[in-house]
Amino acid sequence: MTKEEYSAEHIKVLEGLDAVRKRPAMYIGDTSFRGYHHLLWEVVDNSIDEALAGYAKNIKVVLHKDGSVEVIDDGRGIPVEEHPQYNISALELVLTKLHAGGKFDTKTYKISGGLHGVGISVVNALSEFLDVKVKREGKIYHIAFRKGKKVKDLEVIGETDDTGTDVVFKPDPEIFSHEGFDYKYIASRLKELAYLNKGLRIELVDERNNKREVFIFDKGIESFLEELVKFKNRVLDGVIYFKGNYGNGEVEVCFTYVWEDQTSIRGYVNNIHTIEGGTHISGFLQSLTRIVKKAIEKQPKKIKVSIESEDIKEGLFAIISLKLPQPEFEGQTKTKLGSKEGKDIVYNITLRELEKYFDINVDSLNKIIARVVRAAEARIAAKRARELVKRKSALEGFDLPGKLSDCSTKDKHRAELFIVEGESAGGSAKLARDREFQAVLPLKGKIINVEKNTMLKVLKNEEIKTLIASIGTGIGENFDLSKLRYNKIIVMTDADVDGAHIRTLVLTFFYRYLSQLIEEGKVYLALPPLYKIRTNKGDVVYAYSDEEKEEIIKKFKEEGKSIVEVQRYKGLGEMDPEQLWETTMDPARRKLKQVSIEDAAEAEKTFTILMGEKVEPRKSFILENALSMKLEELDV
Repeated sequence: MTKEEYSAEHIKVLEGLDAVRKRPAMYIGDTSFRGYHHLLWEVVDNSIDEALAGYAKNIKVVLHKDGSVEVIDDGRGIPVEEHPQYNISALELVLTKLHAGGKFDTKTYKISGGLHGVGISVVNALSEFLDVKVKREGKIYHIAFRKGKKVKDLEVIGETDDTGTDVVFKPDPEIFSHEGFDYKYIASRLKELAYLNKGLRIELVDERNNKREVFIFDKGIESFLEELVKFKNRVLDGVIYFKGNYGNGEVEVCFTYVWEDQTSIRGYVNNIHTIEGGTHISGFLQSLTRIVKKAIEKQPKKIKVSIESEDIKEGLFAIISLKLPQPEFEGQTKTKLGSKEGKDIVYNITLRELEKYFDINVDSLNKIIARVVRAAEARIAAKRARELVKRKSALEGFDLPGKLSDCSTKDKHRAELFIVEGESAGGSAKLARDREFQAVLPLKGKIINVEKNTMLKVLKNEEIKTLIASIGTGIGENFDLSKLRYNKIIVMTDADVDGAHIRTLVLTFFYRYLSQLIEEGKVYLALPPLYKIRTNKGDVVYAYSDEEKEEIIKKFKEEGKSIVEVQRYKGLGEMDPEQLWETTMDPARRKLKQVSIEDAAEAEKTFTILMGEKVEPRKSFILENALSMKLEELDV
């Protein structure tokens, strides 16, 4: 376009909600799964804010058969009177104007989780239809929209003694690449919200398949923590809980200790899960560290090992739920709290309440000290083992049964590492691979179960040492993502029970020691075919499930290809290199499943049940889920 062609007439102004429909990702992040569900969370957050303000006691979410979703609460109801500035009802205003709402001062909502969200107007803009009913001041009001445009004016459609808001909407398929609400994903978040809002009743109904769950927890985050540590070896008999007010904020804290090495500290600000932590987490840890170190110094028998803050964190499971007016988050994602005020509130309340608690519960304090001392002793021993691993490069010093066969590219963004079960499959994979960008690391048998063993024992395991060195990032305080040698780490095992077990052991290692790689989307599962199907006409097709096999055979028979030979692959080693490349390793044709942790609490519990020391929970889990869950679901 020349200078003359670019004039004032080329400047476009997108009125109302048109800008949202034109650039939806700017407002909701993406137009796939997360963005699709983000619309629901915007509406639910409004109902939760009514609960935080002390008005709503019940929230109901209904997934309808037509693909729409309905959110009903018994709060005050969105105001319907005419707005003095815009000359339209307040209800229409919040549904059609960006940045319109009652959360921009501290009078209507002292605490709000939705303050930094995009608002229900964006939900309206990106919905095929949106209908709202408001119960308020003895009347039932109704207004309706299609793709952000009003199609029914606000009208009174009935009378009622109740109050509340009822929003029904369906995400617009013209906007979203994803279709359909995910029941499990929604149930997980609603359950989390019920934990965080003690006594709030949240009902989820799925009319598509007649599912219904009710979440209500009278003990709130205490129940949440009990669920997280349900199958772990506990240091304390129960959980330590306290809450308090300081300045403008209020915080609830509960924590306990387990004998396992991992740590889980979940922070929330106004019901928002701050995945990256922030000042509220720092305030809690600093206060806890101060109290424990002070208690250790007062011990009658001098403790010889030096205690560091990481020793106090090991085995710690905690939930911190902070309520704060006008919280300041770092970035747009609201995953890290930046407010100094948040740190001060949590630090001072924790210090005050824990000093009172431990004055009375001396036995609990002594158990925590014993756990901390053990962690310090293990840290010192593990540091020696880590240094041994760190001193050795990825290709030197390991005299192992199956060595790493590296790729030649220097471009880490192209490089892939296949972690392969057994020497036979490893041999096939080495011959099948593209040497330029694909590396192969065969594992000898089943690696150590990191869930049942100490870090020191884990780091002495040769297969684990090979894995760590090959990946390149190090672990623990030595972890450095920039040193990752491969953009994709692909676990490739046989499609049988042993393969599933090995896959689970490897994923458990990643989950416990290299979870950052899962969070960064670097870990994948290879999906080798189960069957090779050949017809009398010379066709060769691979099937990756029993259902796919039956469909292929049916299709061939319909085409008149009567003689069908089906070969069941028992392992990767049965494939020749050409078949392995064609079906499982060729980027153009293979199937990979990215490993993710959508629900960290559920993943935490599942890994502990399946890989932990306690037998009974594992037996119960398998009996309950063996018929309903697929192998890949159990793995991930």
